[in-house]
Amino acid sequence: MSSSVHHVLGEEGPFATNFPGFSVRDQQQDMASAVLRCIESADVLVCEAGTGTGKTLAYLCAALLGGRKTIISTGTKNLQEQLFGRDLPAARQALGLNAKAALLKGRANYLCHYRLELAQSDPPLDRSEQSELTRIGQWAGRTSGGDRAECMEVPETSRLWSRVTSTAENCIGAECPHYEKCHVMLARRAAMEADIVVVNHHLFFADLALREEGFGEVLPGAEVIIFDEAHQLPEIATRFFGQSLSAAQLRELVRDAGLAYRAEAADTPQFDTVLALLAQALERFVASLGRTDRRSAWAVLARDERVGTALSALKDALIDLCEALELLAERGKGLESGLRRAQDFAARLAALSETEDAQHVRWIESHARGFTWHLSPLEVASIFSAHLRSQNSAWVFTSATLSINGSVDHFAERLGLDDYRAEIWESPFDYRHQALCYVPQGLPAPSDRSYTDQVVDAVLPIIEASDGRAFMLFTSHAALRRAAQRVAEKTTFKLLVQGSVPRDELLRQFRSTHGSILLGTSSFWEGVDVRGDALVCVVIDKLPFAAPDDPVLEARLRAMKEQGREPFRSYQLPQAIIALKQGCGRLIRDEADCGLLVLCDPRLFSRGYGKMFFNSLPPIPVTRNLDQALSFTSQL
Repeated sequence: MSSSVHHVLGEEGPFATNFPGFSVRDQQQDMASAVLRCIESADVLVCEAGTGTGKTLAYLCAALLGGRKTIISTGTKNLQEQLFGRDLPAARQALGLNAKAALLKGRANYLCHYRLELAQSDPPLDRSEQSELTRIGQWAGRTSGGDRAECMEVPETSRLWSRVTSTAENCIGAECPHYEKCHVMLARRAAMEADIVVVNHHLFFADLALREEGFGEVLPGAEVIIFDEAHQLPEIATRFFGQSLSAAQLRELVRDAGLAYRAEAADTPQFDTVLALLAQALERFVASLGRTDRRSAWAVLARDERVGTALSALKDALIDLCEALELLAERGKGLESGLRRAQDFAARLAALSETEDAQHVRWIESHARGFTWHLSPLEVASIFSAHLRSQNSAWVFTSATLSINGSVDHFAERLGLDDYRAEIWESPFDYRHQALCYVPQGLPAPSDRSYTDQVVDAVLPIIEASDGRAFMLFTSHAALRRAAQRVAEKTTFKLLVQGSVPRDELLRQFRSTHGSILLGTSSFWEGVDVRGDALVCVVIDKLPFAAPDDPVLEARLRAMKEQGREPFRSYQLPQAIIALKQGCGRLIRDEADCGLLVLCDPRLFSRGYGKMFFNSLPPIPVTRNLDQALSFTSQL
């Protein structure tokens, strides 16, 4: 069978004969064969496929020819929709196969008939939101799938969506009057009947966490599980194998409990008072956190007397709501659901505010209007590997950025993979002729207060020579803001700065505006694909080591030291290498692309570990000579 998949991607195969512009790539054929062998033997395959390999088509052909029930999980909803709407249909057409496919998203992406009715019974005061609610109601009458991405009339960022979609907490399940036409249930049924189900990592791990807790199963059982953009998995698993509670969830509980009370038990006195006291206690707790954007360890915050007092009041108010709902729950399904949610949140709040243990870290991500409180496991390897062993499936983990210095061991260790086959296919692109890496001389240490200013000054001649057409990628928002200010002072190029407009709009403007410069942080380091001469220069300000004051990282490093491990070499350095590979991957996206990569961090040459970064990148020639970099750039 592996020879057949090699053939279909070869010079005489259906892709080469039916799709103009299709390029035969040895790496793609080899990857497809390896994935198919993994499927046939129910093995575990960890494979890095460099940019341009065509890994999506490789694993799709293998999955289709393998003929087994398959789940394909991607990194983002955008990639998920691209795979389902474009890549999978093309592969099925070329192979002449009629495998049934389904797209499955998290429940927050589907309209909930019941919650739409609740929202319409208590419409927002804001006129623009009233108009959005009207448009959602009109769309609800004509949609068949209920996927909110279909509703182009209402922005994806609208606050109304949270009111007309359900969560695991507020869904009333089979007792819902609209259960038989529930869009979530219909999407799940379609997935159960499909041969190939396309999901995203967040949904996969949300379901895995639910199964760990014994509440149910969103995803159907599968014989083959393929993860694309697999480098994201350890961090996503950390989020879903823990617990969390947010101010938004508590505010929603207050609102929903109030609606249920007025609809099902309005004759009961004092309930509004209980809700008001919980709302007040919540706002006092938010205020005690400082209303600033930060990530803080709970062990540190717990020492603040004001925070402790506000937390005690919040706990008491939530318990009071539980007691009030216990008396009313039998009056209606909404009140019964509210009781379950209040009890769940009270239990979470108790667990989140306990003292630290050796396996978890408790931390709070706070901002002006609220917070999300997390309890995160320090490692997910044992949890994930136990699930992998319990299911007799083939597992494929693939990405363009899994290896470090020619090895995928770091990735495998983080997920607890111990019996797997590893493969690495280099990109088919000719990096030695298509690209050049320039490392400026004379820059100070990245900790220097003037570092960002000097980075901008060092790269301005390059950006002038490339006529803009550049990404400037930063490791912090503070550096981004400072660089944007300095570039604006010294050039006349159009600047597109992360945060000024939505990400997709920034990319649209960059592609359509010749000579612009896009400045971004972490969200632009991966998942961004700009081909052609709109982008010819990528500047990275410093090596992307994680912020040392991040509470999860601090706890991990502390635990590693206690275990006798060396945190920098075994964790911080590998993570930074993977992140840098992602950032560098923005430059060459097509076999016709050419460009200059500018790495500004002097530690690449002043520290011994600099060689590991270069050894893990594609074979791009490196220069420290500005004139050589300018000469190369002038030809782009």
